[in-house]
Amino acid sequence: MRRVVVTGMGGVTSLGQDWATIEQHFRAGQSGIRNMPDWDRHPDLNTRLGGPIPEFAPPAHWTRKQLRSMGRVSQLAVRAAELALQHAGLTDSPLILDGKMGVACGSSTGSTEEVKNFGNMLINGVSDGINANSYVRMMPHTTAANIGIFFGLTGRVIPTSSACTSGSQGIGYAYEAIKYGRIPMMLGGGAEELCPSEAIVFDSLYATSLKNDTPGLTPRPYDAGRDGLVIGEGAGMLVLEELEHALARGATIYAEVMGFGSNSDGTHVTRPEARTMRIAMELALEDAGLSAQDIGYVNGHGTATEQGDIAETQATADLFGNQMPISTQKSYLGHTLGACGALESWFSIEMMNRDWYAGTLNLDAIDPRCGVLDYVRGKEGRTMRNRFVMNNNFAFGGINTSLIFGRWE
Repeated sequence: MRRVVVTGMGGVTSLGQDWATIEQHFRAGQSGIRNMPDWDRHPDLNTRLGGPIPEFAPPAHWTRKQLRSMGRVSQLAVRAAELALQHAGLTDSPLILDGKMGVACGSSTGSTEEVKNFGNMLINGVSDGINANSYVRMMPHTTAANIGIFFGLTGRVIPTSSACTSGSQGIGYAYEAIKYGRIPMMLGGGAEELCPSEAIVFDSLYATSLKNDTPGLTPRPYDAGRDGLVIGEGAGMLVLEELEHALARGATIYAEVMGFGSNSDGTHVTRPEARTMRIAMELALEDAGLSAQDIGYVNGHGTATEQGDIAETQATADLFGNQMPISTQKSYLGHTLGACGALESWFSIEMMNRDWYAGTLNLDAIDPRCGVLDYVRGKEGRTMRNRFVMNNNFAFGGINTSLIFGRWE
C-alpha cells in the first residue's frame, strides 16, 4: 500500500479564490449569500437566495479553442485544477504527462445552459444554440474530461457525478487509485455552477430557505430556527501524490490522506439514514487505522435541512461522543453541491495546518433534536491543535462519504 499526500490545493468560491481571502471572510463573519433578482422570472420558484461567484471570467491566457468545450461548470473546475497545480509546483511540468497523472472529478450535472438548449429542441423542435460542442459541455463527466484535455493528462479519468458527494468521491477515488499503486498522481475534486433549476429541486421538497430579504442570516445549519438550504457554486481540487514520488521531487506536503469511507443507505433516495452515515465514518477510520478518539474535529455536511442536520449529527455524536468539535462552511457559501466535498476538504486541511477552525455562521440556538456535540459557532471560530480531522458529505441516492486528513510532520 502506498501512502498518499496532498501537495497542492485550489478552489473558486463566492468568497474568493485563495485561502487567505476566504479565511478573512470567515473571520469577519461575511457570507457569500445574495438575493438573486434574476430569479424573479421564475414565479414558481419560492427561494431567491444563492451563493454566486462574483464576476468570474476565464483567465486571459485561456484560448478560444480551449474554451469551446467548457461550460461554466467546467471553467470553474479547470480553474480550480490550475490553481492546485500551481500550488503544487506542477504547472507545465513533464511529471504530470505520460500517464503519470489522472483526474477524478464530478458535478451534479453538466452546464445547464446546454441542457436548456437540448430541452428547447425537444419541446419546440428547434436546435438554436446547439453546436458540435454542446453535448461535451452538458455531459455528466464534462468537468473531469475538460480537466484532462486542458492539461494534457493521459492517466485514468474517474467521473464522480454523485450530487453532493461528487467532490468527496473525487478525492476518495483519486486517493485509492494512488494507494493501490495504479498511478502516482491524481487531481481530485468537484465543481458546480449556480442555476435556478438546481434551486427548484430543493424548492419542490420544501427544503430551501425563504429568508429572501435577509440573505446574511441564512442558511442556519444545526439551528432550531433554520428554514432550509441555499444553493451556492464553486469548485475545489486537490493534487494527490504518492509519498515517495512527492519526496523525490522535493514537493511541499500539506497533509496526508489517511482514510476514505463510502457506502449507501439502500433505503430511500432523499431521506438520510444515521445508521449508514455512521458506518461510512467507521469505514474511513478503519481504512486509516485510527480510532474515534484520534479525530480532533469533524467538518460536517451541514445543509441546514431538518432531516439532514438531525441524522448527520446523531450519527456523529453516536460515534464520537458529545465532546467532538463540529462546524460547517456551508453557512458561509451555501450548498455548493458537487463542489462541497472538495472545498470542505481544502478548508479542513487549511484549518488543521493553522490551528484555527471557522465556526458555523448563524448558529444561535442548537436544535435539541440534533446530536449532542461541541458545536463551533460564530465568526470567532476555535483555536485548537489537531493531528487528524474528518470531512463528511452525504448525497441524494443515499450516498455517504467520509475523508480523514492528517497533519504532515
